[in-house]
Amino acid sequence: NLTRKFGDKTAVDNVTFDVPAGQMTGFVGGNGAGKTTTMRMIMGVLTATAGEVLLNGSPVTAADRSHFGYMPEERGLYPKQPILDQLIYLGQLHRMSAADARREAMDLLERFTLADRYKDKLESLSLGNQQRVQIAASLLHRPTVLILDEPFSGLDPAAVDSMVELLRERTAAGVPVLFSSHQLDLVDRLCDNLVVLKAGNVMAAGSSESLRASAPRRHRITVSPDAGWLRDEPGLRVIDVAGPTALLEFDGDADTQRFLSSALARGTVEEFTPLRPTLSEIYREVSA
Repeated sequence: NLTRKFGDKTAVDNVTFDVPAGQMTGFVGGNGAGKTTTMRMIMGVLTATAGEVLLNGSPVTAADRSHFGYMPEERGLYPKQPILDQLIYLGQLHRMSAADARREAMDLLERFTLADRYKDKLESLSLGNQQRVQIAASLLHRPTVLILDEPFSGLDPAAVDSMVELLRERTAAGVPVLFSSHQLDLVDRLCDNLVVLKAGNVMAAGSSESLRASAPRRHRITVSPDAGWLRDEPGLRVIDVAGPTALLEFDGDADTQRFLSSALARGTVEEFTPLRPTLSEIYREVSA
C-alpha cells in the first residue's frame, strides 16, 4: 500500500506488489507512471507518505537496505575518479575489505570487457561504458536484493547479454530482482513476473503465466478463399481481416471448438492457431 505525495500531487497511489525471491520482476509503465518514485521508496531514498516495504514479511530496515543493490536511473558515480578506485571505495562502504572489493570489481570489469581500462577516469568512457561501471557498482557487494532503474539503457547487445547472464546468476542464487525498462522485448525475454504502473496505480501484476492466461483468447485463422464471412459469425470478435487470414477473439474453449467445426463445414481451413500473448502486448492492453 505504498503512497507518495508531492504537495497536492499523488505520484504513487496505494501500490502493492510482490517481488519473489530468485525471480526477475519487470516494472513497466510510461514516463511519469511512478516507477522511479516507488524504487526510491523501496530503497529509503524517499520516505513513503503511507504504506510500507516488507522484506520476507517484516518491515525493511536500514540494515536490510545496506545489503541491497541499487542502480539509480541517473548515474551516481564520480566522473573524475579512476574506475577501479571508486569501485573499491563503494565496496568498502558496503563493509567489504579493499582486497575483496578489488577482486570483485576486476571480475565484473572483465565480464564487461573493461578490465584494461580500470585506471581510466569514468568521464573518459563512452556513455554505454559508464553504464556498465554503474551496473558493476550495484552488483559489487553481492547484494541480497537488486533494485535496478533502467539498467539496460544505453547498452550495446554484447553488454546486454553480459548483464542478462549476471542477473540470471543472481536469481539462481535466490536473489529477488526488480528492474524497470522501456525495452519491452527484454522484459518479455527475461521476466518471471510483471508489474504495470500507470499514473501511480498498479494496472496489472503477477506471474508471466498468470497474466498470459488472463489475457483475451485470440486465434489466427486462414481459410480459403476469403475470411470476410467471419464478421457475421456469432460468438466471436474479429480483430482484423486481411484476405484469407483473420485475427479472432473468443470467450472460451467451447466457442473455439464450435467455431472450428462451423468453419470446416464451410470449406478449407489452412491454419487455426492459438496466439500466446507477449508481456509487451499485455502491457499495451492494460495501459491503453
